[in-house]
Amino acid sequence: MSVIPQYLSGNEIRKTFLDFYAQRGHQVLPSASLVPEDPTVLLTIAGMLPFKPIFLGQRIPEFKRATTSQKCIRTNDIENVGRTKRHHTFFEMLGNFSFGDYFKEQAIAWGWELSTKVFNLPPEHLVVSVFREDDEAFAIWRDKIGVPEARIKRLGEADNFWNSGPTGPCGPCSEIYYDFHPERGDDNIDLEDDTRFIEFYNLVFMQYNRDANGHLTPLANKNIDTGMGLERMAQILQGVPNNYETDLVFPIIKKAAEIAGIDYTKVDEETQVSLKVIGDHIRAIVHMIADEIRASNVGRGYVLRRLIRRAVRHGRLVGIQGEFTTQVAEVAIALSEDAYPNLRQREAAIKAELQREESRFLKNLERGEELLGEIIAEVKSQGKTQISGESAFTLYDTYGFPVELTSEIAAENNLTIDEAGFEVEMEKQKQRGRDAHETIDLTVQGSLDQLAEHIHVTEFLGYTQSAATSKVEVLLIGGVSEEEAEAGIEVQIVLDQTPFYAESGGQIGDRGYISGDGILVTIHDVKKESDFFVHFGQIERGTLRVGDTVMAQIDPACRRRVQANHTATHLLQAALKKVVDEGISQAGSLVSFDRLRFDFNCSRPVTLEELQQVEEVINIWIGEAHSAKVETLSLAEAKARGAVAMFGEKYGEQVRVIDFPGVSMELCGGTHVSNTSEIGVFKIISESGVASGVRRIEAVSGAAILEYLNVRDKVVKDLSDRFKVKPEELPDRITTLQNELKTAQKELETLKSQLAIAKSDSLLEKVEVVGEFKVLVAKMEDVDPESLKTVAERLLQKLGNGAVVLGSVPEADKVSLVAAFSSEVNKKGLQAGKFVGAIAKICGGGGGGRPNLAQAGGRDASKLPEALETAKAELLKLLVVSC
Repeated sequence: MSVIPQYLSGNEIRKTFLDFYAQRGHQVLPSASLVPEDPTVLLTIAGMLPFKPIFLGQRIPEFKRATTSQKCIRTNDIENVGRTKRHHTFFEMLGNFSFGDYFKEQAIAWGWELSTKVFNLPPEHLVVSVFREDDEAFAIWRDKIGVPEARIKRLGEADNFWNSGPTGPCGPCSEIYYDFHPERGDDNIDLEDDTRFIEFYNLVFMQYNRDANGHLTPLANKNIDTGMGLERMAQILQGVPNNYETDLVFPIIKKAAEIAGIDYTKVDEETQVSLKVIGDHIRAIVHMIADEIRASNVGRGYVLRRLIRRAVRHGRLVGIQGEFTTQVAEVAIALSEDAYPNLRQREAAIKAELQREESRFLKNLERGEELLGEIIAEVKSQGKTQISGESAFTLYDTYGFPVELTSEIAAENNLTIDEAGFEVEMEKQKQRGRDAHETIDLTVQGSLDQLAEHIHVTEFLGYTQSAATSKVEVLLIGGVSEEEAEAGIEVQIVLDQTPFYAESGGQIGDRGYISGDGILVTIHDVKKESDFFVHFGQIERGTLRVGDTVMAQIDPACRRRVQANHTATHLLQAALKKVVDEGISQAGSLVSFDRLRFDFNCSRPVTLEELQQVEEVINIWIGEAHSAKVETLSLAEAKARGAVAMFGEKYGEQVRVIDFPGVSMELCGGTHVSNTSEIGVFKIISESGVASGVRRIEAVSGAAILEYLNVRDKVVKDLSDRFKVKPEELPDRITTLQNELKTAQKELETLKSQLAIAKSDSLLEKVEVVGEFKVLVAKMEDVDPESLKTVAERLLQKLGNGAVVLGSVPEADKVSLVAAFSSEVNKKGLQAGKFVGAIAKICGGGGGGRPNLAQAGGRDASKLPEALETAKAELLKLLVVSC
């Protein structure tokens, strides 16, 4: 039998990767938001994006080594989702990074050790690629690691030379591929053959800087940037044919199929594609909404809306008629909430946004059906027999009306559609998508750099002013400099001076508006790019031009909320140091209008009692009405006074110090309340772990408390009504029900085990004798894994010297297998763990255990008879040989 890697769940793979690099001096950092700090990129599209300022030399790294599991979204080739084995819109990139510390030899050695010693991938199943001119990497793989030359492939620049753009940091890379069929030999290896190979780990050696003439100059600090696809590694270790059938995605697909009343394993390929699209898109959707992206017709909001509509459309294609996305989203949340607790915390918002968008889109589909009826009537009245490709595409693009449905309804009316014309329109849309494809721009801010010498550095007035008269210095549309823009267009604006705070230090940018003579622009975000404040907004009326004098006005209510939350994070850090551990330090934060999030380094969970103390201390400080003292000091003097620095910030010689005397003193460029009493009240919502040694607290303050309490009050009232008890009696009532359920479950398990044992004696008739050994391979109906194990052990005791392999389908599409071998069978070289793991692969699963007793599982129940027949044949063959 071929060697099968040890089965690991997606969560286990993620943890194993991060732990491996944490043990090797890497700081484990939480995943950054899908909304990047970098304004040149719409969404976080790579694991290295959060480290862009470090790679550019704009920020001094706090750590020389880091490791992350970064959630990413890419939509540039969305048409391939579900059709290939590995294309996704949402995926997780496991990465380890070196900022001027270790380089090629260490990165390669660790990559190989992780792959072969930790994930236990057989070396003979691995192939590596290097850049054709990178003799150094080739020699390391061959001479230091011991990879045969025939399994080291030199590839060209398109495959193995990473660059961010025409200029900037770049370098060769080396990729590790898994070979599903090493028995085909080393001749004519084609790494493009995805039926045989899958690239799962990319090691980028960022060692050059490319200038405008294309010349490469060695960087002063050589960096390592790696990426391992979580979904791809899961496919390998779980022994499934594609990423979609891993435990990261398949439960979502299965739920969608269940709602549609179909079986994924028994439908045609196109239906499987639609189910895969739903599985992929729902993952992306829940994470985007959890990161506070809302559906709209512009920017990342449009990406979200498009994904929701594609998911709904494919739901219709598989036969789902009503609303379903919230049910499928619940599965996606449950799958990822351990790694990303914000999914459960934002569950209500996720489901509300989905329900609203799905309902609206279903109405669009209904309008599409009405429009199709009008088109059919017009075509017939003209005596034609074909609907134009342009009309079919309008239905598809504007109303999300499936072209397959258009074709079906047309056929019912004895008409056809111009499929060639439709494809022409589709290709035009794809080209527009490719032209707008997001890339990571490391070329120092593109358009702004070209204009930098001709415009003023933005003067920030927001510490003392909420409005200001300003001049439009730069006007960008889609990142391209323009002289004017009309109503309805999404723009980016640079002013000579502004009261708007630009997102930094964890505090989000201000909202508000820019107005002038007949002009109104709604500003929904502000980001800082070098020394320029970029205002992101939409022109509501009028025409905005470069050089216009305008009034810039922030939304004061939003500013008050974010000020309260920002000051609350300072108080929270001070309280944690006071109550939990003086050594606690900040590891990240988010200060929004409706909540705050604070990440901190701590080796253990904060207890409930400690959280209550922290909350109490903060509310005491709020009630004591401490006034803020704001000073600009030299960095040395600020540190001498004991000011705490913020995570990830790069400071100049002069720093801004926010001091609430006797409570908190921090270096901070954010906006704050003038007195702690303005916060009103502070409430901790949750405390959780986000990475090894990193904890997270989410909280609300001020006006947001009322919104939080209203939701909780509604839940409590609902539960009280359901259980017919007073609110204060709910805990006791729930505890009683839990105990009753546990008792009933134990009784049921006992009865099931007894029933299985009673049935097991009849299986002895199927025992086959091979020399000195007795072999029993059989299927038992509806027996749970634990009972199956008990039966196998009992049967082996009755057989004495022999082997027992049992299989069962305890629930739909779930296979349970167990193998029990006597010590004499073990002595013949047969081990239960390896044997049953290999057999389980036939059912699309895996497993393992001890040499004498092991369990495994699978997902394809239809393959169980084949698996048992294979097990029986293998045992008889191997034991006959040993005899």
